[in-house]
Amino acid sequence: MTRVAAVDIGTNSTRLLIAEGDRELARESIVTRLGEGVDRSGRLGEAAMRRVLDVLAGFRVAIDRCDGAAAVMTSAVRDAANGPAFAERVTQALGFAPRTLSGDEEARLTYEGATHGRTGEFVVIDIGGGSTELVTSTAHVSTQIGVVRHSERHLHSDPPTAAELENLTRDVRETLMAHVPVRMQEIPVDPIAVAGTPTQCAAIDLGLDEYDADRVEGHILTAPRLRALLAEMAALPLAQRRAIKGLDPSRAPVIVAGIAIMLEVVDCLGLEQVEASEHDILWGLARSTTQGT
Repeated sequence: MTRVAAVDIGTNSTRLLIAEGDRELARESIVTRLGEGVDRSGRLGEAAMRRVLDVLAGFRVAIDRCDGAAAVMTSAVRDAANGPAFAERVTQALGFAPRTLSGDEEARLTYEGATHGRTGEFVVIDIGGGSTELVTSTAHVSTQIGVVRHSERHLHSDPPTAAELENLTRDVRETLMAHVPVRMQEIPVDPIAVAGTPTQCAAIDLGLDEYDADRVEGHILTAPRLRALLAEMAALPLAQRRAIKGLDPSRAPVIVAGIAIMLEVVDCLGLEQVEASEHDILWGLARSTTQGT
């Protein structure tokens, strides 16, 4: 069976999936904050680029053992003036060229990854570092809402003030109102939430001492539980958030913005709960790579 490597160079993390068919052989996710400062400057910072390149160098041995490989870059790279120059450096690090996805392409691959093998109608919610995608089988929306982008834009105190949090939620709410069509809010669908925010919330809710993808997969997060988690996280300074059971300390700086964004999406779509899933853009990319090998 064909073994493939899928690499996602995101705004907040750099991730690797090694898979054979529907079987996951290995997965790594390292917070690299590539999008640090991009919302303000419009450029990728040298320190952030170097963090990603160092991680990719570590992925290279596993990737070279695969029959096929593909890498994608998302919001931070497509928004940055020096994104094309960074792509050349990534090509040197990986030995093959990455693809900078449009918001539409990102949405399609995420939907394919999240819904493969499922039947029914779904809305996939992908809250990233620099963008948030909402995707159904017939429509999708890609917005400039992200956990890194909105943390940097609004949350300047430690812990964030009530006014800062309100400004963030208002910004997110207005963006969703401007971009999410009414038909997406009215269609009955099962919600699947992917990426770091929902999976970390699931791990916290489960009280995991060590991250367990099998237990996180399919965990239900209700709107009241998300509101309680937001209140808990927002009340703590960063040092104490890093110590929360179930939360990856490297994701503590953006978890407040992430939960706030997810709650605004839940409210916008009229949802009562979401299902956390590990099956995201990496799986969509891996399957498309398998089909192309």
